[in-house]
Amino acid sequence: MRPGQKRRLALWAAALTCCSAALAPTAVAAEQPGERAAAANFTDDFDGPAGSAVDGGKWQLETGDNVSNHEGQYYTSGTSNAALDGQGNLVITARRENPNNYQCWYGTCEYTSARLNTSGKFSTTYGHVEARMKLPRGQGIWPAFWMLGDDIGSVGWPNSGEIDVMENVGHEPSTVHGTIHGPGYSGAAGIGAGYSLPNGEAFADSFHTFAVDWSPNSISWSVDGNVYQTRTPADLGGNQWVFDKPFFVILNLAVGGDWPGSPDGSTSFPQQLVVDYVRVSTND
Repeated sequence: MRPGQKRRLALWAAALTCCSAALAPTAVAAEQPGERAAAANFTDDFDGPAGSAVDGGKWQLETGDNVSNHEGQYYTSGTSNAALDGQGNLVITARRENPNNYQCWYGTCEYTSARLNTSGKFSTTYGHVEARMKLPRGQGIWPAFWMLGDDIGSVGWPNSGEIDVMENVGHEPSTVHGTIHGPGYSGAAGIGAGYSLPNGEAFADSFHTFAVDWSPNSISWSVDGNVYQTRTPADLGGNQWVFDKPFFVILNLAVGGDWPGSPDGSTSFPQQLVVDYVRVSTND
């Protein structure tokens, strides 16, 4: 999320409350909306040498923990947790470690990971938003590919709106969720559905493509081209449809939290979210 000023943030709105993957770490260095106008198209194929950082012209890395969801990780800005693999992928790695005495909402952090966003660099209103990814696995592991409204700093969450293109919680290895959040339908009251692979296949077994097709008054979710839900203003029970303005893109890998629960003895580390590409296209 990002406020609508033209200066860099020192703190995210940790006081906002929600039960989704939406709320940000308590501390980030984030560009603000208005730094760059909303664009029509975006592509990152994550080409580059192994171990190199993501393109800073497209992404910024947040730092801090996530108080609102009671997660266990500290998001870092280094390549230890987010780097290219030299084979055309971004690898976001969650590790059981605390090399710099990071402090989280509950005390000394147990894990590190990464969260990237395009705030101040790219946003769009409507379009086809897609990523091809191989998900991590394990109890307490929580990868997400999602979007927030550019105006979050001025109107707050959930009035900004949130589009969760894909979320997965480790105790459901065969299922992903697509959800919208807005005023009157946020957190646990978000509106969405799940999509499950057949025959017990796990999303960590291979790459899959997750997408939304977003148009005025309609958002449809798909996995590997299979549309599994469509939401319109008629689904909101009279609440406001806030998906008619620019949104920016977020990728993150959380550990623990209210929804997935904590890792347990069956959870191995490190865990990796491997992203082949992110693409956004419109008809404009």
